[in-house]
Amino acid sequence: MTKILAIETSCDETACAVVEDGYQILSNVVSSQINVHTLYGGVVPEVASRIHVENISAVIQEAVVSAGVSMDDIDAIAYTQGPGLIGSLHVGVQAAKTLAWQFHKPLVPVHHLTGHIYANRFVSELEFPLMALVVSGGHTELVWMKNDWDFKVIGTTRDDAIGEAYDKVARVLGLGYPGGPVMDRIAKEGKPHYKLPVPKTSSQYDFSFSGLKTAVLQMTEREKKAGNEVIPADVAYAFQETALGSMTDKTVAAVREYQPKMLVLAGGVAANSRLRALITEKMEKVPGTRLIIPPMYCCTDNAAMIGAAGYVAYRHGCFGTMDAAADPALEMPGEI
Repeated sequence: MTKILAIETSCDETACAVVEDGYQILSNVVSSQINVHTLYGGVVPEVASRIHVENISAVIQEAVVSAGVSMDDIDAIAYTQGPGLIGSLHVGVQAAKTLAWQFHKPLVPVHHLTGHIYANRFVSELEFPLMALVVSGGHTELVWMKNDWDFKVIGTTRDDAIGEAYDKVARVLGLGYPGGPVMDRIAKEGKPHYKLPVPKTSSQYDFSFSGLKTAVLQMTEREKKAGNEVIPADVAYAFQETALGSMTDKTVAAVREYQPKMLVLAGGVAANSRLRALITEKMEKVPGTRLIIPPMYCCTDNAAMIGAAGYVAYRHGCFGTMDAAADPALEMPGEI
């Protein structure tokens, strides 16, 4: 049995977990800063890193105690090296190095998005080849995995990530931050009242959401000038159906071409109820590929997912060194 202590501080959650054999969660502690950043309408990097410094020691201690283990039981220290906010990442990297030095444990640097993908191991053992749709506030990517720990990005966003677009549209509608959950909620009450253009890209599997966000802004301004009431639920419905419809269509097209054994969702936007329903509905028409959706608690940033990915990296001998730094633009392993 291999026990990984994992640390995640890529954005505004200070998190630590202990994971056994890559799928059994012994503890998973997350200290969220959302109440602080809501006051500013988004994450303030300097504030986030300062709060990480204040919380990291207590979060690590709680994770170890909750897991019922000692540091002698830990086989390796996994940590998020990137991508993310440089100040936030730096806190987690230094904490991991300190533990590794003090307790003579190997370091396992982890790419944040591989953590989101391997969070699906808490649902099922992964089968390869595999396709992953990674959707969050900072990322929208289609990742092809021919084998375990083998990543190739076949589609990415040309501008805004889907979660970022949700936040921007929510700001236009005065719905506050974070925008994704409230947009998802009120869209259930919306009606097909407004029409928005379907995003276009030059590459088959790439995504674009900036133009869609601009279309929402222009549409609401036209409605106001015409003296019409802007109905937030209807706007949210139109945005969500257009954005998620385009994204899932491209994903299903990629699945049909590559024919993976599994399609997995990953990232914070994987918690979106309409995305989960839409991809389930569309994948029912694609035989031969099993759809896996991560548990809600593992959609947003947490350290258990870093432990899951860290275990696989550990088995592949992907160890780090004491001179490795945080990398806010870190590329995925095997990415060209």
